[in-house]
Amino acid sequence: MGSAKNNAAARKARIEEMRRAERSRERRNRILTIGASVVIVAGLVVGGTVLINSQSDDGGTADASKGKFVTGADGVKKWDGELSQNHVQKTVDYAMTPPVGGDHNPVWQNCNGDVYTDPIKNENAVHSLEHGAVWVTYNSKASEADIKAFTERVKKTPYSLMSPVEDQKDPLMLSAWGHQRTVKSATDPDVDKFYETFLQGEQTPEPGAPCNQGVSK
Repeated sequence: MGSAKNNAAARKARIEEMRRAERSRERRNRILTIGASVVIVAGLVVGGTVLINSQSDDGGTADASKGKFVTGADGVKKWDGELSQNHVQKTVDYAMTPPVGGDHNPVWQNCNGDVYTDPIKNENAVHSLEHGAVWVTYNSKASEADIKAFTERVKKTPYSLMSPVEDQKDPLMLSAWGHQRTVKSATDPDVDKFYETFLQGEQTPEPGAPCNQGVSK
């Protein structure tokens, strides 16, 4: 019992710390935006365009990665193989559904407790995973009770997002960069374990990167 309370307290403190960091980044971004001149902004736009064009191709489909999932004793599947991190503008042919990594869009999907009731683009969601987010997905077989419970949880959790993925294998799935698992319900103990391990976890390629100011729909 004591251990469970300690874990809950530590998780709560971790979430509060991330919220404070997010608010600090937002204040800093507002100050920079107000102080920036038109010339500087124009230069950033041009530079960003050049950078994106240098990292991506126009049209077509990109291959995401090569490898396979290996399921651990805890039921978490880990991608055994390379997960590329290139920024691309094209559609990516991911080797898994939902994807857990690979080439992705230069702009991330907002993941600051964002819940989407319509499907979102894999390429943006993968960028969110690169920032350390946990992505909750469900299909039409999921119960309304579980969808509601996950919605409430995600909305309270920074570095978390949720959306429907109809063609996924199981009704309820959790994804992080390079990792994925199926859960039986929103109250499944494995949900807490996955969040504790992978939300801004050691697998995160870009820990602390923002989860706001990206794609919002």
